[in-house]
Amino acid sequence: MATSTTGSYECDTLPAPRLASGLTPDLDHNRSPSPFSNFEPSSAGSSPLSTTSDVEMYITPTAQRKLCVRHQRMADEGTNLKLQQALDALPVQEREAINAIWSGFSSSSHPRRELILQGILTMCCFSQLSLLTEQLGQLIRIDPFTALPREVSLRVLACLDATSLCRAAQVSKQWKTLADDDVLWRGICEQHIGQKCLKCGWGLPILERKRAVRMNSASPSSSPPSFPPHHTPDLFVSEIPDILPFTRPWKDVYSERLSVERNWRRGRCSVRTLRGHTDGIMCLQFDETLQHPSFPILITGSYDRTVRVWNIETGLEVRCLRGHTRAVRALQFDEAKLITGSMDHTIRVWNWRSGECIRTLEGHTEGVVCLNFDCNVLASGSVDTTVKVWNFRTGEVFTLRGHRDWVNSVRLWESEEPADVEMTCGSGGEPRISQGTLLFSASDDGIIRLWDLARRTCVRQFMGHVGQVQSLKLLQVDERCDEGPSRQERRIADNNMAHVAQVGNATNPFEVCTVITHDADSESMEDIQSLDRVTREVLAGSSRKRAKRPVLISGSLDNTIKVWDIDTAKTTQTLFGHIEGVWAVASDKLRLISGSHDRTIKVWNREEGRCTATLVGHRGAVTCLGLGEDKIISGSDDGDIRIWSFAGDNRL
Repeated sequence: MATSTTGSYECDTLPAPRLASGLTPDLDHNRSPSPFSNFEPSSAGSSPLSTTSDVEMYITPTAQRKLCVRHQRMADEGTNLKLQQALDALPVQEREAINAIWSGFSSSSHPRRELILQGILTMCCFSQLSLLTEQLGQLIRIDPFTALPREVSLRVLACLDATSLCRAAQVSKQWKTLADDDVLWRGICEQHIGQKCLKCGWGLPILERKRAVRMNSASPSSSPPSFPPHHTPDLFVSEIPDILPFTRPWKDVYSERLSVERNWRRGRCSVRTLRGHTDGIMCLQFDETLQHPSFPILITGSYDRTVRVWNIETGLEVRCLRGHTRAVRALQFDEAKLITGSMDHTIRVWNWRSGECIRTLEGHTEGVVCLNFDCNVLASGSVDTTVKVWNFRTGEVFTLRGHRDWVNSVRLWESEEPADVEMTCGSGGEPRISQGTLLFSASDDGIIRLWDLARRTCVRQFMGHVGQVQSLKLLQVDERCDEGPSRQERRIADNNMAHVAQVGNATNPFEVCTVITHDADSESMEDIQSLDRVTREVLAGSSRKRAKRPVLISGSLDNTIKVWDIDTAKTTQTLFGHIEGVWAVASDKLRLISGSHDRTIKVWNREEGRCTATLVGHRGAVTCLGLGEDKIISGSDDGDIRIWSFAGDNRL
């Protein structure tokens, strides 16, 4: 065993190959000492080697031999085989000389080896130095993952972003196994999906597990939907494959969502139109996560006095609800019920699965323009300038007065966690409205009001719009999501180019729509590589909790969209871009969309206030919007419903 002068490095060098070929015993014993002297042939005590054949002596280190990482790999892979074959081609005398050199070098200490190598280098010509340079480039490369434990290797790979992990997976089969580990890709997904990444400044859509939901809903133990047998269309029976995977690799999940996010950033989508209403569409809502039926549901209300239920997958109408005598201006539904508001002054509660009207609420003296319900509380706004609050549990109804014109939008807000909410009780001991329940209302008088429903008073006014406020959206965002954009995002934003893309085909159900993108060039977006993440927390199974804060977004006929600080009632951001009034806004944690009287839909980066895409295709004002993780659904005065799909394959 040779020890270096530093006293920290030890390695018993792997012996060089030796070939015993046609040698007599005397000649074999007369050789100079070699590193093979401690090893015997595989058949001990055998006769001298045959002169008619060459026998390769493949030496394996003994258990006592201490080898460095490189020589351990050489021992495992038999790297000396090629060198041994080259030695066989030499005359016996030359083999003896080379063996003596190798033996002397192998038996030398590390300081002596360095001296020998320095001397050899001085004697080398450029051709030999060139050979050394070529060989050393390969020899000094060490695969760390062959020496490190798997746990350490995963921690090393956890420092890479998604693009680097994909490149690492192309190095070798072993690297691919490590780089495709579910723990690593789960960490990347947790860092980006459904939220803005703290480092790269952008996130990926959630994309609910619709397939799993539908599979569960199709199980024998699940009760069928409550549609009468003679009214149940074939659309409510969807074929479920016999075998569907319950889990998917996180890398596939990330890839799918990344494809969708790139389509959002580039404004690349396909569009399909649903037709059935005979007048303008005024309200809509869709849900893709219902247990029953087994397909995504869209419900729309129109000036034609009907409410229609649609199958988003097929684009076919499932049911038409009739009962209102004037235009349907507002609706909202959940698993159990649908509530609609109409210009006939009434609010109706429906079983939207059967089409039955369960109850009619009367109280407004003019048409009902908007509504919003949460649990047992319903709020409605009317042309009569009032807001009415209906408590389904107690049957209590009260009126909020303060607006001077039509009330166009209402939004309930539970400002406290449910566990901390205290209830006030009436004289009969029945719970009334939660202490933390607040209500936002927007009106044609240009003012947004915040009401305390427990005290039934207006506690704050948001003033800033110079036109009628038509739409409100309340959003809970992470505190850290609103930090400024990354340097790379700002660089890309500075180089933005607008281009028009034609998608779809007028000859098939996917019509031609024009998408004017204001984002960066599609090729430059490929340069976003900074997908770093906090992987130590992921590997430890921990997740970082972020403080939530509410953000209020409003759209007005003054052509602007405003973002408000609820605590101060001040405008934090104003978005300009529409050339006519804004009728509808919708938002999630990743983006904001708006529909306008100018017949366009705009997709915005909310934090930057930058329009990333403009969707053109409606022939009338865009009056209502629904935003999903991979689609936008819009309704217009032209009577059409359009589904703009940003799915990875550009199909619904």
